[in-house]
Amino acid sequence: MIINNVGYNHCHDSDFFIDRPKGSGDNLLLLLKTDAIFNINGNDMIVSKNSFFIYKKGRPQYYRCIPKNMFSNDWIHFDFENNEEELFFEKGLQYEIPVKMDNPYFLSFCVKSIAYEKYSGNINCQSNIFHYMNLIFNSVSEQIYRQSDIIKVCHDTHYEMLSGIRNKIYSRPYEQRTVESTAHEVRMSKSNFQHLYKKYFNVSFIQDLINSRTEYAKMLLLNTNLNINDIALQCGYNNYIHFTKQFKLKTGKTPMEYKLKFSQ
Repeated sequence: MIINNVGYNHCHDSDFFIDRPKGSGDNLLLLLKTDAIFNINGNDMIVSKNSFFIYKKGRPQYYRCIPKNMFSNDWIHFDFENNEEELFFEKGLQYEIPVKMDNPYFLSFCVKSIAYEKYSGNINCQSNIFHYMNLIFNSVSEQIYRQSDIIKVCHDTHYEMLSGIRNKIYSRPYEQRTVESTAHEVRMSKSNFQHLYKKYFNVSFIQDLINSRTEYAKMLLLNTNLNINDIALQCGYNNYIHFTKQFKLKTGKTPMEYKLKFSQ
């Protein structure tokens, strides 16, 4: 894979728009951090934040921010080599089809790492970039297959309610929650709530809550100057020691060790 250009966490004012009738001359990968309007085949569609999107080389590129809102995204201009595009399709990925990601922080971390590798001059930078791109594609592929499985149970009103809860814990991981309070929120018994949550998402509610807070903590550690105690509070922990223990169980490192290793 050839990376032509890459941008991490770019922000634009409310008058931002892209108008490229002949495309950009290469494939364009986007990871949206705000909602945006895309024009596909002459039709406007709103693509929600935390979505993954790829334009194929040679295709028109028309997208803009929501009126009166800023626009923020990560992006990679790249070209496939050899049979890499075939592998892209084998993973179930498609051009110009947005994929809403449950865990956009990991993809953003990969984009940031690709940006570092491209300009680092490291002896293994090309190999590292290839692996980071495949991590991105694998994560999106897994998301697509999860969503296809979810479609089978979307008729279930319980699924809709629990999906809403899951969206909340990933978008607002700092909220104080327990199994009891969340089960009450969707008017279910504690045991039924836990059973259905595990059935639909293949993870227990408590572990999913910890996962959401861990991913949010990773993002704050690498992208802010907040101290560890403030990050613990931002992630919904009133006890700094409890936060550190759970973070280390999930990552194998304390928050400070993680920050020192991956912010280099």
